Amino acid sequence: MCIFLLFYVMSILIYPKLSSFAMRAACLQQQVEPCKAEENLSRALQMAGAALAQGAQILVFPELFLTGFCYEPSLQSSSSAEDHSPYLSLDPFRALALDHDCLFIGSLRSGRQNLGFCLDSGGLQLRPKIHPFAGEKEHFDGGDIIAPVDTRWGRVGLLICYDLRFPEVARSLALQDADFLVTVAQFPARRRAQWRTLCLARAIENQMPHLACNWARGGGSLLINARGEVLAEAGSEETMICSDIDPADRDAFRREFSCFADRRPQVYGRWEAERPNL
Repeated sequence: MCIFLLFYVMSILIYPKLSSFAMRAACLQQQVEPCKAEENLSRALQMAGAALAQGAQILVFPELFLTGFCYEPSLQSSSSAEDHSPYLSLDPFRALALDHDCLFIGSLRSGRQNLGFCLDSGGLQLRPKIHPFAGEKEHFDGGDIIAPVDTRWGRVGLLICYDLRFPEVARSLALQDADFLVTVAQFPARRRAQWRTLCLARAIENQMPHLACNWARGGGSLLINARGEVLAEAGSEETMICSDIDPADRDAFRREFSCFADRRPQVYGRWEAERPNL
């Protein structure tokens, strides 16, 4: 009996993400001012401190939360518009990650890439935005890597704003065994109803939790469980929402509704070949 208990305790210490526990997640619906890096950083750190005080382990910021979409010609190569490896703008969050053993998720600009990131005590991992939106194409190139990010809290399926409208991105992440989806965005307020519907759809169709963090001007950040139930929802102001996310609930729900086991990809593929030229 003692040997069994010793093995059990050691397994939790060595493989913490395999143990059954709820993770405290927070969406930080921050106001983001284009080209005002110092102001944005101050806001972000203040909100992060409040989230950590409430026990948050996963903290999600909006898209480009430190710089916004800074297109001023005189600032294009400055820290007000972008950052480059080793991404010193994230140093304050590196320190917080080490002190609090937490995970930060957001995006930053590096050259012509809008890079989603996951940052914890183990280091920084990056994923590019796949679909630049409208005028963003003048400043950003679309990425070509869709893959979950491995963290001690599970495999993160990261989407950036416009990527939310393309179900192929979230489904690809789900098929690669992502444990939960995270969307960081700057959706406008006039499309908030679409934002909410899309966020719910990505959770429901992939049967996994979805942490969807919008900026304050758009509002409506959401924390959604694998069953498509809204656990927390923000209004239109700068605010923070928190909720516990249970990773075990995803697998339980998939046993109830076997959507993934019932897929017929051999049928779906032919439509891709026959799609019209639009």
